[in-house]
Amino acid sequence: MERRLYVLAASAFIVAAVLGSAWITGQFTTPGVDKTHGYVTELAARDQPWTRLFRVTDALSGVACLLGVALMPRVEREWPGWLTLSSYALLTLAAAVFPLDCAALSDPACGRQGLSPAHHAHLLAGALAIGAVVVAMVLLAARWRTRTAWVLTWLTMLATALTGAAISAGRGAGLAHRAQLTLIAVWLVYVALRLLVTDRQYSGHGTPHVVEEGDGPAVLITAGPAGAWFHWDAVAGELAGSRRVIRFDRPGLGLSPRSPAPPTLYAEVARLAALAPAHPEQVTVVAHGVSCWHAEAFARLHPLCVAKLVLVDPACPDGRRPHAAARAAGRWLPAFGGTWAATALARMAGPAAHRRLAGVPDPLGVYRMGKVPTAVAGEWLARRDMAADLRRIREDKPFPDVPVTVLCAGDRAGCAERLASDLGGKLIRLPRVARQVHLEDPRAIVDAVLAVPEACGNG
Repeated sequence: MERRLYVLAASAFIVAAVLGSAWITGQFTTPGVDKTHGYVTELAARDQPWTRLFRVTDALSGVACLLGVALMPRVEREWPGWLTLSSYALLTLAAAVFPLDCAALSDPACGRQGLSPAHHAHLLAGALAIGAVVVAMVLLAARWRTRTAWVLTWLTMLATALTGAAISAGRGAGLAHRAQLTLIAVWLVYVALRLLVTDRQYSGHGTPHVVEEGDGPAVLITAGPAGAWFHWDAVAGELAGSRRVIRFDRPGLGLSPRSPAPPTLYAEVARLAALAPAHPEQVTVVAHGVSCWHAEAFARLHPLCVAKLVLVDPACPDGRRPHAAARAAGRWLPAFGGTWAATALARMAGPAAHRRLAGVPDPLGVYRMGKVPTAVAGEWLARRDMAADLRRIREDKPFPDVPVTVLCAGDRAGCAERLASDLGGKLIRLPRVARQVHLEDPRAIVDAVLAVPEACGNG
């Protein structure tokens, strides 16, 4: 999927170059625009016969360029160049939305009756767009250090200077402007080809981020949806005095790298098994939300590894069938997490969403990373598949004879009560806790872990 995403980004840049070059044929259908002295954008002036066509092609060119930037794989030190190129795309779109009133250089009568604000907005947006793309070319050429990038950049800068000189002189602006736009289109094609031929290593492989502290019987904590290891600092801090506490981040969350594959119930069970201590030592598993499904499946598939379960606000698996569209989207999300679009989304919404939902600081800024929102979305899309897998495991594998404690926040005890009954466990209601038990009442989780005997026979 990573490679396919790169192909889509390259295709978007090529489409932007082609749409941005619609003037090549359009100049022969609009005789009112002087090919030597008139702006290319005069083809889209309100008084020209094909104004709507060229406004649409210019707007779509800006949208395609912005899409190409959004789908580009994120490279840390290249962000100024891509940010500036996205500004060029937005300014190109703005110039299409606010067209010229008339052919400013080709028609001597243009402006005699006064010009609208849209006309002036177009001139400003066009000038800023050219400046933005030139700056983007310089910044990216400095990072790439290739001869082709620098040749196209210098030629575009020369054409830009000639365009400004021609406008001041009142002659030849059309030729210089056409050369300038041609070079920009060629550079966009070069960006697309470079993306296709450059061997980019996928950064999603790697081991999960794991934090261990304390000594004694093992306690394995698996966070709920969108959770990170530091959300459990209070619980781990109290348990570490007498327990060996293991916390980790699932792929894409916290400090763990992205995974090339969407999440599955069996993959999460395998992760718990890998982090649990070797037999014959057993582990207490503390799980939150949907992670309670992982913990229950782990206990059913690896009964000799589990000493007890503490399930915090367990999610309720429903009977809805998995959706094919969700599976398809889930396959794309891991790759999308490495793009500039995901990074921009995380930077804009991640910190605010984390503050609202968790109410605790983000010490390392993990919710500003693009991989996090895509990982959260991927886990949400995988819920139905995980629920279906859990139902099958429940039918095939009996639950072992291990102690289970289910903690329920607030008054919504229906699901938690049913789960406690099905697993033969103990239900503890926490009516004073609004939502996040591990953040609002960590002592309740600690008491549940310490209250249940460490060793039990396995059925």
